[in-house]
Amino acid sequence: MRFTIYQESRRGGRKNNEDRLAYSYSRDALLLVIADGMGGHYYGEVAAQIAVQTLASAFQQEARSTLEDPFWFLQKNIGNAHNAISAYSETHRLKDSPRTTIVACVIQDSIAYWAHAGDSRLYLIHQGRVVGQTRDHSQVQMLVDEGVISREQAETHPERNKVYSCLGGSHPPEVECSRKTPLHSGDLVVLCTDGIWGVLPGDIMAQALQHPDLVQSASQMMDNAEEWGGAQGDNLSLIAVRWEEDYEERSQSTVSTLSMGPSEFTTRMEEFGRNPNHKSDLTDAEIERAINEIRAAIDKVSFKK
Repeated sequence: MRFTIYQESRRGGRKNNEDRLAYSYSRDALLLVIADGMGGHYYGEVAAQIAVQTLASAFQQEARSTLEDPFWFLQKNIGNAHNAISAYSETHRLKDSPRTTIVACVIQDSIAYWAHAGDSRLYLIHQGRVVGQTRDHSQVQMLVDEGVISREQAETHPERNKVYSCLGGSHPPEVECSRKTPLHSGDLVVLCTDGIWGVLPGDIMAQALQHPDLVQSASQMMDNAEEWGGAQGDNLSLIAVRWEEDYEERSQSTVSTLSMGPSEFTTRMEEFGRNPNHKSDLTDAEIERAINEIRAAIDKVSFKK
């Protein structure tokens, strides 16, 4: 495989960052995942961390060096993440279980497979145009689908961020999967939370990311989204991948897996409480305890068939 990837998360105008994101790749498969946590105290952060950590850990267990069934992998492990969040909530006897959205994508054999629950989004961009997009699991999107309001009205609707499907809620999440989607050289796969898509329409994103230097253009787009979000702007997180079919050298940020062994993995995922952009009032001891509790919750349910 050959691709260029950019990943970043910022607090925006919020006190804490409840978004979490990660990517992991073997020689022949790539996993991307973003989660946007919801919950009081630091529990939204915990829910999002459990979600991305569950999928990244499962990917390293199952990709040898591709996944046998990417859609089943996504459905199964999103369900495992939901169960792990519920287990964490039960252990701590929380009155209101923490919750999180999730959007995840697997790319192998130049085919993309994605799944989501909630309103974190994936965009597929081909030649500067959005040609694929997830459908928000929100009440406002339902109003659009029913023809009650227009897409333009939905963009500014006061309840546009209320979701009806998520991980960690009282009911199992509604997980929606894409079709198998072939990728062409130069195609962009973009995952983001509502801190970005809430201020940047998809067509603007598509144009902003057409610059040959993806890292530079994605960072500038994050700057713009943070500025336009203002003092009350939401957390904003982005993973952008430019897919390449050839092995021509393009930039220092381009990743080639040609020399990787079949059992090798590279993963980028921040551990809970260790990212300075994820400001927290927790002490080091509380962070360490939370890390251990997150691992324990995941271990209870992960890697089930």
